[in-house]
Amino acid sequence: MEGIRENEGKKMKNRTFYIFEIAVLNCDVKATRKIQIEAEKTLYKLADAITKAFGFFFDHPFGFYSDFKRGGSDSKIGFELFADLELDEGPSRPHFKGVEKVKITAAFKTVGDKMLFFFDYGENWEFSVELKEIREGENQGMKTAVIESTGRAPIQYPPCER
Repeated sequence: MEGIRENEGKKMKNRTFYIFEIAVLNCDVKATRKIQIEAEKTLYKLADAITKAFGFFFDHPFGFYSDFKRGGSDSKIGFELFADLELDEGPSRPHFKGVEKVKITAAFKTVGDKMLFFFDYGENWEFSVELKEIREGENQGMKTAVIESTGRAPIQYPPCER
């Protein structure tokens, strides 16, 4: 009962959650996932949630890009892991922001906003990421999770052909 008294009079802050629909692109397999994640998390955390939702290892560079053509190479807006790394030669695209400190709300502002999530620049995994819904959640009970899954995820590292 004392724990209840301690919290009496304190307002629990509602957190905003984003609901994303993610689809694998340019793949023989049709697979989508709906993910809920707190809006104030970073793009790095969103990338981690996306890769885990498809059963991938989170072990490669990645970025979020406004242009869906050619791996986002023509994008005017982009957020990529390389921008966070201190490289001797500096970032290859200095107009892009990083992902480790940039919040999801900086890239996705309104329902319907879409970006390309380009993962593993060697294997070229491409995902469409669309903000489908914005929810206000109680402080407890909501967390990052896959809330809907359609289709089998592709194999991240398919066996070599012989």
